[in-house]
Amino acid sequence: MALDTPRSFGKGDRLLPGDPLGASYLYTPETSLTHLGDFQGRPETQQPGWDRVEQSCSSLPRVTRESVRQYLQFRPDQSVLILHAKVAQKSYGNEKRFFCPPPCVYLCGPGWNLRQEHLKGSGLSESSHHLCGYMGLDSSPGSQADGFKLSFEEQTDKMFACAKTLYISDTDKRKHFRLLLRLFHNGGQQIGSFQSGLIKVISKPSQKRQSMKNADLCISSGSRVSLFNRLRSQTVSTRYLAVEGGAFVASARQWTAFTVILVEEQQADHSDYSVCESYICYGCVVQLVCTDSGVALPPMVIRKVNKQHACLDVDEPVSQLHKCALQFRDSKHMYLCLSNEKILQYQASPCPKESSRELLNDGSCWTIIGTEIMEYTFSESLTCRPSTISPVPVINGLELNGGGHVAMLELHGDNFSPHLKVWFGNMEAETMFRSPRSLLCVVPDISVFSGEWRWLRQPFTVPLSLIRLDGLIYRSAFVFTYTPEHSPSPQPCVTTERAASSDTLIDTIHQEFTRTNFHLFMQS
Repeated sequence: MALDTPRSFGKGDRLLPGDPLGASYLYTPETSLTHLGDFQGRPETQQPGWDRVEQSCSSLPRVTRESVRQYLQFRPDQSVLILHAKVAQKSYGNEKRFFCPPPCVYLCGPGWNLRQEHLKGSGLSESSHHLCGYMGLDSSPGSQADGFKLSFEEQTDKMFACAKTLYISDTDKRKHFRLLLRLFHNGGQQIGSFQSGLIKVISKPSQKRQSMKNADLCISSGSRVSLFNRLRSQTVSTRYLAVEGGAFVASARQWTAFTVILVEEQQADHSDYSVCESYICYGCVVQLVCTDSGVALPPMVIRKVNKQHACLDVDEPVSQLHKCALQFRDSKHMYLCLSNEKILQYQASPCPKESSRELLNDGSCWTIIGTEIMEYTFSESLTCRPSTISPVPVINGLELNGGGHVAMLELHGDNFSPHLKVWFGNMEAETMFRSPRSLLCVVPDISVFSGEWRWLRQPFTVPLSLIRLDGLIYRSAFVFTYTPEHSPSPQPCVTTERAASSDTLIDTIHQEFTRTNFHLFMQS
């Protein structure tokens, strides 16, 4: 499941101030390698004690360029998706405010079937290889019995489970927490543990106009949201806006994450929020796009709801767990509404005493909340037997140092270990373990992909993966792009002797060009 756009770096690329990664990954002389490979400007990199993966254990016989090439061609992956809200209300006393929408888990990919076949072939009984799991709060006291037991149900091309009764009590004083998912087979074989994103704890939805101090409670354009409706404020009557079979429905069991996109500004004056153009404000035209299928609702104006009235004159930012209504932009007084499991249009009634308000019914009042999707993708296709997946390494960012023949790539993330190797496509890179949050590797030369060196005329992109020494592949959403170097192409050669000398000349020119270009790059 691809949730973010892959980021690419070129060999010798210069990262510009407008780069989407932001200033933290800009190339600067203080954070680079010289062409001699010495670390400069970063005292922590000069400290000894880096754990280098031993060359004699670099890979097992099953992990070869050819086997990795076949993996990249067929992608027998296994994916774990955790969908959850970004905020959670704290429970007080005996009250239990269950997380809404409830955290959901999806298991996707053909690799799950391959794992089942492995277990069947090992002579285990039919029931012992069924999947099960528990979900609870991280760092919470107690055992798995304190978590919610997940019951997976098979759907068209995935398995689904939902943790409906999770909550955080008032005895837990944390302001943020994560969910922890533990997966294993009925026979007791552990699959692994997977964490959700960070969840903010709130006491109740804020009814005040949000300030920049609480920007994390605002809904921004391009973020993911969920909408649910609760008739007469009863928990049992909760319905979630969802997409099933390409159609919008009101589901009582599954919810869909939507990307909310700001279509245009409806209000000319946003007072002190005029600088926050990325935040969704009431009165704006937005569009909801299903993150899974791409199905979208027509453009609609988002309105604040107060005591079952749509407020037409409110332009403040939309906040977490706010009551809102979605008015169809091209149909006056028409709002998105549910009736049982159907999604309909409802015609609101103007208020005779207040022209800036319209009377809604219960089915037209929605609660909006930000959501997040955590995806873990791996493959056991090159391992000898099903193994424990944890801890799952996560790449959060890339930092390119140097260029030409001396490019080094630093991977920033979590759960790194000395047992991991970085692979560029089907080429293993020399990898050095720095810390659980940092890996350093030598960028393979472009010639290993193109046979012999020629001037590169088109960008060449390869996926980045992490492969454990036992053959377990951790797929990432990142790619690496080799970019053309600015140099005239060599003239075609007529004779063999001239071809050989021309190749030597080209290599010499390339080395001098790279060295000169790199020094200029360092000084700029």
